[in-house]
Amino acid sequence: MGREDFRRELRDGFESIAGPPDAGLTARVHSALVEAPERRGPVWVAGLAAALIAAVIVGALFIAGPLRQQQNVPSGILPSPAPLPSALPTATQWTCTSTYFFTTPGQGPGLAYVDAVRTGTHAGYDRITIEFKNGVPGDIRLAAQDTTTFTQGASGRVVTLQGSAGLLVTIDGADEHTDYTGSLDFVTAYPVLAEARQVQDFEGVVQWGLGLAHAACYHAYFLQSPWRLVIDLQTP
Repeated sequence: MGREDFRRELRDGFESIAGPPDAGLTARVHSALVEAPERRGPVWVAGLAAALIAAVIVGALFIAGPLRQQQNVPSGILPSPAPLPSALPTATQWTCTSTYFFTTPGQGPGLAYVDAVRTGTHAGYDRITIEFKNGVPGDIRLAAQDTTTFTQGASGRVVTLQGSAGLLVTIDGADEHTDYTGSLDFVTAYPVLAEARQVQDFEGVVQWGLGLAHAACYHAYFLQSPWRLVIDLQTP
């Protein structure tokens, strides 16, 4: 192979590399290979120069290959956050634990406006329903207690409801003072639900205290059209 052929192959190999490490490297190598006057010298000098240029080309290929692969990684295989639950709890089983918690799906409005609260009694259970005007709120927490004493939100005032046991319902991401104009205190004669009273509506958190005739199992779930939180309390 002639010297000019060797230079041409080195030049072509260098130009096939995408994204050289230095913007001026191409010009310098071309100058050394083609444009510079031919220099006379020992053969080992030319060999050393060729070896250095080859090392540069191999190094650039080593770096550019992984970079091109990284840029072409399909976005679908990149890690993504775990999705929120796609389904809300349903009325399938009574819960007898002291605390219960669930998170609604992430399609909520940010702040759900309560526009109705209702109570009722049915064969096998008493019920309280909290209806939302514009979608589901955030987290729902239920905490059973062995008294009917509750602390009212921002005021810190203590209130005692009817009954001998209690259940505190906390709704995050909710507002009950904008669209709700109904009662904030329901005193009933139901078998289990003796009284239901709002104890907080402050900074996006709504709480209802439930005074129970006795400790009872319950289940909490959502119904649609419109969205409403339903809490059923098991009766004897």
